[in-house]
Amino acid sequence: MQIQTIADLLDAKILCGNDRLDGTVNSACGCDMMSDVLAFVKDQAVLLTGLCNPQVVRTAEMMDMRCIVFVRGKTPPTEVVRLAEDAGIVVMATNERMYVACGKLYANGLTGGDVVS
Repeated sequence: MQIQTIADLLDAKILCGNDRLDGTVNSACGCDMMSDVLAFVKDQAVLLTGLCNPQVVRTAEMMDMRCIVFVRGKTPPTEVVRLAEDAGIVVMATNERMYVACGKLYANGLTGGDVVS
């Protein structure tokens, strides 16, 4: 799914990475526990979270994620957005709750990917 499509489906505000909205992701992960994200497959994914700290960006970067969506109307601090910009990760924010945001993406064809055991 194209990152621009994610922004459109979630009525999200782009916080950084406007020049990378034509990129694509193959799966999504909705999680507030970064230790659980580390167990997720590295598959050009989008991370949906309500956690607004630098660890989110560091985890996404480590897992080769291309996009972070902050849910529940959360807006990350400027330092988090700058860190993501430096890492080449698109960051957006939506007022949708995580459950609804994940459901919208899934209903439009974005799967959860394969689980790493």
